[in-house]
This record gives sequence, structure tokens and C-alpha cells, in this order.
Amino acid sequence: MVAVFAGFAAGQLVMFQQTGFGVGVAILIDATIVRTALMPAWMEMLGDRNWYMPRFLDWLPDSRVEPPPELRVGA
Repeated sequence: MVAVFAGFAAGQLVMFQQTGFGVGVAILIDATIVRTALMPAWMEMLGDRNWYMPRFLDWLPDSRVEPPPELRVGA
């Protein structure tokens, strides 16, 4: 994606140059710094709170990978 937007930035139209440069830099920063360093660090610091679901989202379906404790075999 960075290469595509770098192509826009190398074009002749100023509007595409600005958009291509801005989005290309944003994607590059997101893919390198945010997703490889910041997100794992935040997830480690938050611990179990990382998976907290607020009450106002109770209407969403419960899609767990593991069964609830009362249905586990050998529990």
C-alpha cells in the first residue's frame, strides 16, 4: 500500500501528491511503529483489562472460542 500511495505522490497532480504522501506516511508509521511496538506494549500493560467489553455492548452476540467454565470438561 505504501508503494501505491508513493506512486500517487510521484504523480503530476498536486492533490494526488499531497494525498499520496500523507496516506503513505501514515500507513508506514502504522505498520512499523504502532503495530510492532506500541500495540503489544499496551496489551501487555492492560493485561486482562485488554479484553474488557463495556456494558453498552451487551447486545452483541457472545462469540467465545472457549466454553464457559461450567461447560468445560474436567473442570
